[in-house]
Amino acid sequence: MPDCATSDGTSAYAQRLSGRVAAGHFRTAHGLQVASIGLGTYLGDADAATDVAYRDAIGVALQRGCNVIDSAINYRFQRSERVIGEALAAAFTSGTTHREEIVVATKGGYVSFDSAPPSDPSRWFYDTFVTTGIATADDLAAGCHCMTPAYLRHQLATSLRNLHLCCVDIYYVHNPETQLGEVSRNEFMSRMRAAFAHLEEAVSAGQVRLYGVATWNGLRRPESARDHLSLQALVRLAEDVAGTQHHFRVVQAPVNLAMPEALTQRSQRLDGEMVSLLTAAQHLGVTMMASAALLQGQLSRRLPSALREVVADLDTDAQRALQFVRSTPGVTTALVGMKHVAHVEENLATARVAPLSEARFMSLFREPPSV
Repeated sequence: MPDCATSDGTSAYAQRLSGRVAAGHFRTAHGLQVASIGLGTYLGDADAATDVAYRDAIGVALQRGCNVIDSAINYRFQRSERVIGEALAAAFTSGTTHREEIVVATKGGYVSFDSAPPSDPSRWFYDTFVTTGIATADDLAAGCHCMTPAYLRHQLATSLRNLHLCCVDIYYVHNPETQLGEVSRNEFMSRMRAAFAHLEEAVSAGQVRLYGVATWNGLRRPESARDHLSLQALVRLAEDVAGTQHHFRVVQAPVNLAMPEALTQRSQRLDGEMVSLLTAAQHLGVTMMASAALLQGQLSRRLPSALREVVADLDTDAQRALQFVRSTPGVTTALVGMKHVAHVEENLATARVAPLSEARFMSLFREPPSV
């Protein structure tokens, strides 16, 4: 059985869902057919009840046309990764889904506790990482973030065990801009270079298919901001490490009705010209995954009437907000937290409707007529 998502596998998955989802739900990214709606696992308590809810939700999502599952080792203190592993193992064993059909993404960078916070976090970090030679206190930024090769190697190995997988399809360095609060830009780029070199080794070892950065602020902040990240600089860094065949091919950043900066703000310098993040990503051959599509549920109700008029073929505000994100030009997948089967059923009903045309989408940004 293949260890990662494949072109044939994801194409077979999309074909199996043909007739149950609308045209445009699956998009091509680096040879894979990926769903325009992906399941995120950030939210929820670190308890057994939430584990069960996620397990059930993932099982239903796989049947409803969602073949993108996103997590991070620190989500719910590793419990989100572990429940994904359990849900995928059940689906693979039953034969309802196959490994080569599913795109699994996770992240490393934050210090992650095991199942629950320890009574003495400092002592836990010392015992777990310092005494074992994995990291030092000087490697930490903001008391919570580390991206040295040794640390990422440990975190990736732990994630693979949690997920019951030999390979993850996408591995992100998680919010690397956190480091810029404490180190110089030159030191930051040196650390990123070392991280990329390690991830290229992980690709060669068959543990990772593609890698990138998952950010909250860095890629959408103005160039003058201390925590700004230049996508072109990161791509050039990857090219410096591994040449034009590098595997830095995916980024994640928030895109939603309340946070449209990736589309509307010219925050990225591309060959001397300021452009939007989405424009830069398309030009540089980097796939854009949109996080926080519903902004942790805040955009699931009381949306503007203008959006309801443009997105009139869906029933709920959550579906309309999701339709906005998956229709944004340049976005491949809209990631949304779904820890209950009811959320899955509602959100993936959106897949039965075609994404908005670009003209219809851009009509949302037109000035209203003057009175």
